[in-house]
Amino acid sequence: MNKNTAAWARDLARKHLESPLPRRWAHTQGVARQARTLAPILGNQADLLEAAAWLHDIGYTPDLVNTGFHPLDGARHLRDTHQADTHLCRLVAHHSCALIEARKRDLATELVIEFLSEPPDLHEHLTYCDMTTSPIGEHLSVYDRLTEILARYGTGHVVSDAITEASVHLIGAATRIRQDLEASATIRS
Repeated sequence: MNKNTAAWARDLARKHLESPLPRRWAHTQGVARQARTLAPILGNQADLLEAAAWLHDIGYTPDLVNTGFHPLDGARHLRDTHQADTHLCRLVAHHSCALIEARKRDLATELVIEFLSEPPDLHEHLTYCDMTTSPIGEHLSVYDRLTEILARYGTGHVVSDAITEASVHLIGAATRIRQDLEASATIRS
């Protein structure tokens, strides 16, 4: 992974999100800020995580929508248009338990064939960043984030159903990463 991958990812995300989707851009900036807070526990993987944070929602961009499922659309764009690193594409494709929602959208087979069934290394770190950042880029608890998503989409929506099913995994990932970060801070002090 090139040391400048996060800078490239930031510029690409800005190009695709800032004007057409300013609220999504604000969220993305917040997710990237969260990713940078994990640098002390990631070492040489910090740049990859930050790049994934910048790009995790790029598939919402109107001109990139193909399936309507942003993790798959975003990962495909990165792979097909930018020949991005496979690990980075897989992080985008699998972020925040995306396979659960893919099953509900009848897109799981495509996701698995193209980006494998197992989420890649750092997927829990990306989940932590995404699930502790509000739609306007502010830090919040994973519980508040889940509540916000459910309220925004409403009962019976595919996103609400997927988030409800994934909640134990999302909370677990966020909790583990927060504990790792806290333990690292204790060791450094």
